[in-house]
Amino acid sequence: MGTPDFAVSSLQAILSAGHQVVGVVTVPDRPTGRGLKMTCSPVGQYALDHNLPLLQPEKLRDPLFQSQLKAWNADLFVVVAFRMLPQSVWAMPPRGTFNLHASLLPRYRGAAPINWAIINGDTETGVTTFMLNERIDEGSLLLQQSTPIAPDDTAGTLHDRLAAIGSRLVVQTIEGIEAGTLTPRPQPAGVGMPAAPKIFKPDCAVDWHLPGSRIADFVRGLSPYPAATMQLADPAGTPHQFKLFQVRFEPAPDSPAGQLDTDGKTYAKIGVKGGFISILHLQISGKKAMHISDFLRGCNITGWKLIY
Repeated sequence: MGTPDFAVSSLQAILSAGHQVVGVVTVPDRPTGRGLKMTCSPVGQYALDHNLPLLQPEKLRDPLFQSQLKAWNADLFVVVAFRMLPQSVWAMPPRGTFNLHASLLPRYRGAAPINWAIINGDTETGVTTFMLNERIDEGSLLLQQSTPIAPDDTAGTLHDRLAAIGSRLVVQTIEGIEAGTLTPRPQPAGVGMPAAPKIFKPDCAVDWHLPGSRIADFVRGLSPYPAATMQLADPAGTPHQFKLFQVRFEPAPDSPAGQLDTDGKTYAKIGVKGGFISILHLQISGKKAMHISDFLRGCNITGWKLIY
């Protein structure tokens, strides 16, 4: 059971390891793009491409869906980046249901663990498999594996690495459950541990009052998606929305906080607490993403001001 690309890696690994996948569950097709074309999720498309039985329920409590699910007679359910399951679903198979989560639980329970680990400046994260219960991300632990977060990691690079590590952990978990060698252990309460709530559009605006290193972590923690945002006003006072994909913090003791500095050709910097944020890769609303020098060749932002 899964939806995005992150979950495809695990499905592929399960099949490659020779385990029998009796069926796949994903979300219904959704309209996407400017043409609002109905599109299957990455997991659903993978299932179709590999002739795997597929269910796409609108409601997980739907009796018809649950009867179809039960008819597959699965020994075990594997969940990767899906939806919260009702007990009538996760308690259905005789071996139970386990989930792959992209953090070292109990750290970063929630919908966006990869983003928040980088935003918070962590130097290590990982993946966890755990048995589902009635509380979100609080079930008994099975296996965990850690990985360092490099200073230049973004949410995108860390996503891909954790998807690969997680897919291997999923297979190890299946084989441990099958062999009876895995004993679920209670998860620590998680009091005081950082959470990973879902990130909405208003949450993506850069807080330019933060120290420069924190701003740099914020940008890479949201890159490439959903992307940190900022606003600049042109000399006429018209605001323009930008997405930031790559920046660099340059320490300097007496930086003019909130001021935009650019030569109009190769660089653009914004003064922040403790130095400058040098903008390296960005996108102005309505245009494609580009390197700062390419952007400046087509858009003169000399005299523009930061809105914050």
